[in-house]
Order: sequence, then structure tokens, then C-alpha cells
Amino acid sequence: MAGCQIVGGLDMWDVAIRTHSLNFPDAHGYQMTASSLDPKRVLREIGQVELLVASPECTSHSVAKGKRTGCELSRATAFEVVRFAEVLRPRWIVVENVIQMQQWKRFEEWIGDLRELGYHINYGTLDSRYFSTPQSRRRLFVVCDREASPRLPANGRLTRKTVASVLGRGESKGEPWRWSCLDIPGRAEATLARATRAIAELGSQAPFIMVYYGSDGAGGFQTLDRPLRTITTLDRFAYVRPDGVGHEMRMLQPTELAAAMGFPASHKLPDVSRREKIRLIGNAVCPPVMCAVVKALTAGV
Repeated sequence: MAGCQIVGGLDMWDVAIRTHSLNFPDAHGYQMTASSLDPKRVLREIGQVELLVASPECTSHSVAKGKRTGCELSRATAFEVVRFAEVLRPRWIVVENVIQMQQWKRFEEWIGDLRELGYHINYGTLDSRYFSTPQSRRRLFVVCDREASPRLPANGRLTRKTVASVLGRGESKGEPWRWSCLDIPGRAEATLARATRAIAELGSQAPFIMVYYGSDGAGGFQTLDRPLRTITTLDRFAYVRPDGVGHEMRMLQPTELAAAMGFPASHKLPDVSRREKIRLIGNAVCPPVMCAVVKALTAGV
């Protein structure tokens, strides 16, 4: 989207590599951990690269993870960026991660190692809803340039794209998605409580999105006239609407979630389970945001 040619991709998850190959069939795909891949091999097989884009492991930067065993090994995958940059020597580097990465005790050390390689560095938080993406998603972006002081893109206007704009994406008229009655035996009490709060606040005729797994004080629901809350790797969003006698619901589908991430309609998902598709989407970077970052970084070249 930013005008670059994708020449390679690295991930230890086979589904991620399959997805990469589907969308970039001419690119090399390396299914392994970053620490297992010799950058010299990449240099031999791909040649000189101008841009290195990386998303090191992020889950262990979350406050909720605490100090469990293995967390620091996960965080330290960021240093693989330094190892690859030392050999590949790209002019530009973009690293994306959760904003809590800045609180990591080795963050300044990591930044320092990149500076020692000759990079000028800038970093900051960008929110996808200011980049024409129908989702609220705040992420840290670190940009590096060997030849000039890098800049991040300025926030645009708050998007007019809302949850409503992605509903129904990918639905077949011949095979419409199934709905179920909201108030059925066996439905979790917490789910019904969230729905009850939404109906009490919005009225019985207003459709809404109900949010599972996590609460930010918003009551576990949101209206359709705003961007979707942050998509994660969990199946956590349900669309609820009145049906004449009560309310019915269905979970948001992978194609709708992909649209909320800002993926173009041409983006292909592999033939895998629904759960794996949602994990893919929740682990992704919003394409419109990365496009803006790369364009700002390479402007004038």
C-alpha cells in the first residue's frame, strides 16, 4: 500500500507463513523463530533490503502478564531486530508493539543498540482511528533511518468509519450468517448482564456491539456509530439487535474483523478454522497505519 515490494517474511506459526505466501507469493517465507534464522542466509537468498519491518513478541509487555517465568525471554526478542539490522543494514526500520513496551527495563538499552548501528530514531503512539480505520487501536511505532531524522505521520482526522460500516462484510446472500436468541437457557449470566446494561442505556430498539473478555468501564458494550474497540486474538465481539420479540445475536465474523483492521478487500485469508483466522487478524498491524508510517519515513526518496 505504501509502494514497497515485499521480499520476505518470518514467523514461527505455520498459518501466518501460509497467509503471507497467499498474499505475497513471490516473497521468501521463513517458518521458524527469529533466533533460529541466520541473517546472512537472508542476505544470500533475498539480497540487500531497504526496509525492515518488525513486530517482536508483545504479550509479555502487558501489565497483566506480571513477572512470570519466560516473560523476559519473550521481551528480549526485540534484540533480534538489532541482530538482523547489523547484517542486513537496511536504511529504514519500523518496529511496532504495544505501548507498554516503553516501560520495559531494557527499552533504552535496545534503543541505544540501534543508535550504535548508526540509526537516527523516533518513536511515538499512533491510534488507528485517526488513519481512516474503523477501529480504536493504540500502538507504539519506532522508526529508524540511517541517513536522516525520521518522522512519524501526524494524526489525521478522526475517522468517520464506524462499526456499522463493516457489518455484513463477506456475508453471502445465499448463505446468510446465523443468529441466535439472546436470552436462551445456558447463556452466561455475565453476557446477559452486559446486554441488559446496554439495553437499559440505549433503549430496546437500538442495536449494539457486546464485548466479551475484558472491560474498560464502558459496561461491556458499545454503539455502532463509533470505531470498534481494539481487536484481539480472542473471539470477543457480538452484534446484538432487536428481532421483534426480544433480541438476537451473532458473533462478528473474520471478514468483518479484517475490514475493521483496515485490510483491503483483496487480502486473502487461508482455509483454516475461525479461531485461527481471528488470531491472525488480532495479531496483525492495521495496514492503513503502517502505510502512513512507511510513507512518512520514506518521503522524498
